[in-house]
Amino acid sequence: MLYNSYVFIFVYLPIVLAGWYALNRFKMYNGSLVWLVMSSLFFYGYFNWSYLPVIVISIAVNYISGMLISPETKYIKRITIRKLLFIFSLVFNIGILFFYKYFGFFVQNINAVFKTDFTMVNLLLPLGISFFTFQQISYVVDSYRGTLNKYSLLEYSLFVTFFPQLIAGPVVLHREVIPQFQNIKNRSFCSDNFAKGLCAFSIGLAKKALVADTFARAADYGFANIEGLGTVNGIIVMLSYTFQIYFDFSGYCDMATGIGKFFNIDLPVNFNSPYKAVTVTDFWRRWHMTMTRFFTTYVYIPLGGSRKGKIRTYINVMAVFLLSGLWHGAGWTFILWGGVHGIANVLARMFKERIDRWNTVFSWLCTFVFINMTWVVFRADSVYQAIKLFKEIAYMNITPVLSDIKAAFILPEFKFALEEIGKGEYIYCLWAVFIVTSLCVCLQAKNTNERLDSFKPTAIRAGICGIILIWGIVSLSGVSTFLYWNF
Repeated sequence: MLYNSYVFIFVYLPIVLAGWYALNRFKMYNGSLVWLVMSSLFFYGYFNWSYLPVIVISIAVNYISGMLISPETKYIKRITIRKLLFIFSLVFNIGILFFYKYFGFFVQNINAVFKTDFTMVNLLLPLGISFFTFQQISYVVDSYRGTLNKYSLLEYSLFVTFFPQLIAGPVVLHREVIPQFQNIKNRSFCSDNFAKGLCAFSIGLAKKALVADTFARAADYGFANIEGLGTVNGIIVMLSYTFQIYFDFSGYCDMATGIGKFFNIDLPVNFNSPYKAVTVTDFWRRWHMTMTRFFTTYVYIPLGGSRKGKIRTYINVMAVFLLSGLWHGAGWTFILWGGVHGIANVLARMFKERIDRWNTVFSWLCTFVFINMTWVVFRADSVYQAIKLFKEIAYMNITPVLSDIKAAFILPEFKFALEEIGKGEYIYCLWAVFIVTSLCVCLQAKNTNERLDSFKPTAIRAGICGIILIWGIVSLSGVSTFLYWNF
């Protein structure tokens, strides 16, 4: 069940909302939490019911571990035993993530290096395992440090399973959402929050269905047919994936934010106009912000952060970005992508004073070009495929835009409108319109979170929101999964 699907929009979401507010209306507060947990587990299991035991066992083990190792609960007084249990919980979480996500990659590389023939086990990767595992690691660490309040199993379960953030984030912290569920004031229907939620959901749906999925067609064709693309087509393909992943992830974040607002829950901001970044460091303050926060809090700082000299700082930065790359996927392209970003961030630290003196436009351009090039590595099936695309661009083979790439940008409604006004010859220039418009939106338009901060329901805004929502729903014939649901 996808956010951008009819069954979610017209069946699942209305039923869950109705049950939530009905139970709270009759002051059945624990019942409403149970309803939301069960609804979230149903949402998760809808993709594949075999996923459920993994997340349920994970919740049980981490909740019990967190309860036992907390110095405030005093279940275990000996520090040594607490430490051993803490290590066990970390090993459990990392182990389950390794087993499902990285075991095949590990075996494959062992076979390649040592010429062995170990059997590859094709494991079904549970959706969102990277996200809910990271959330639970943060919970266990904070519990061991004694920096969290006591939560019931029901509250903890909802913290992990709350469906707007379950599959692709944001990576929320217990102190961000559990107190909101505990607040009885949040259990009553709020028209302002619902209006904000509908606005964010509509914008996100449009970003995904109308923009991201359009760029996806061009990117998918280009990466499948790199040979002979030439410079112009290669650049279009590269830019197509750059904008596809931007609007795909931005759209998801908007929809997750909107759904949270329906329940009067504020999810942490996870996306803040990253293509406005003027340095690579600035980019990572804006892109997948909660993941960056997790690695900073639970990896970078425990390794020593910037407290142990420059060399150690650079090593810690590289460790964080290599882990970030590996977190995104079990493949050398992801590791290379993370490593390149790590090197760029190290260089940005080394030459910060010099870079700060650069012209802002020049600095932005360098950053944007770098982000584009690294997205190629991220998207490619192999390092060799990425190199092939770079070669196609670098050889300066100027050829016309391919008809298949042009066709990827022809939305039926645009085709109909242009033909009706006798401008059918401009249909095949829509690729340029999409790229230029998308760049302008990324650089100039307010993002959804900025809009929500000053949002006030009006008739005009309601009308615009309705048009966007209907347009997005009508375009769901080409429904596709969100990119970050694969990580």
